[in-house]
Amino acid sequence: MPEPRIPAAQVRRFLATAFEHLGMPAGDAQVVSQLMTEAELQGSDGHGVIRLVPYARRIRAGGINLKPDIRVVKEKAAMALIDGDNGMGHLVMKQAAELAIAKARQCGIAWVGSRLSNHAGPASLYARMALAQDMVGMYFAVGNANHLPPWGGLDMLLSTNPIAVAVPAGEEPPVVLDMATTVAAYGKVKAKAQRGEQMPVGWMIDRQGQPLTDPKRAEEGFLMPIGGYKGYGLAMIVGLLAGTLNGAAMGSEVVDFNHDDVTTTNTGQAILVIDPDAFGELDAFKARVDKLVRELRASERMPGVERIWMPGEQSHAKRIANERDGLALPAALRTQLDTFARDLGIPPLQDT
Repeated sequence: MPEPRIPAAQVRRFLATAFEHLGMPAGDAQVVSQLMTEAELQGSDGHGVIRLVPYARRIRAGGINLKPDIRVVKEKAAMALIDGDNGMGHLVMKQAAELAIAKARQCGIAWVGSRLSNHAGPASLYARMALAQDMVGMYFAVGNANHLPPWGGLDMLLSTNPIAVAVPAGEEPPVVLDMATTVAAYGKVKAKAQRGEQMPVGWMIDRQGQPLTDPKRAEEGFLMPIGGYKGYGLAMIVGLLAGTLNGAAMGSEVVDFNHDDVTTTNTGQAILVIDPDAFGELDAFKARVDKLVRELRASERMPGVERIWMPGEQSHAKRIANERDGLALPAALRTQLDTFARDLGIPPLQDT
């Protein structure tokens, strides 16, 4: 039997109500709930509604500042560094993206980094913010727990350190790459565990190098980098740019927010925005993107392959379908939300 569908607006209201009851100012609660719902709409279920209870646990423990003074501490024409004051990462990165867009409009390109931020959901949320202004967005972040050792090692000193790139197109959907530097993001492992599903071989190995497929045993092993040693190198570089450059946590400084609800994570992120109009005529650029997309999609396929997909194309289709039909939240997650609502003293999701 398919999961019942819940309108996105209903999910958004429930999340906002929950955050307000946790003490978050109403305006901030609206921003965070909107971005979490967008994550769910695009199919990033490991970073959507499933994160509510862990966020709430950390908020209640005092590990997140609900009334942060998010401010620029260093700035030049085409860059800025934002201090998030240990606020919700969604608030910090929304401000960072908006500032980068404004600076790119003036300079053609802009880089904005953050420190003292927190987990902000899927990387593509912030890269995509540039699309609304016909700009290219690139996002980098240090993950909120280390699940990756250096290549050939056993000490987990690196995280999933995601990258997202969003490129506007003309008639085609935008090209949006959103990837962890590991084979799978740890949020996907959490989602598998909640659904009672096994992980595919290749996501994780144990400390003896054997495949680990039970997500409930995830702490016995570690995630695998994409492309072997190349993924390890990429995870390190992303961490240097999003973490070390900003004075944020990296390596052994990273706080595992799955087990520590109190310590400030000092999460680092960065966003780069490029204005294509600075390089030539915008419509011509978007037409060239369309041309490339169509060439790739129409190229010869291997036997048994029905379609060649572009990065972000399936998420684009999911967003359209989920906006039309509503969100299908797993039964285990709905049960968890009902329990949480009773504990918080707010109406359950179905009554919101």
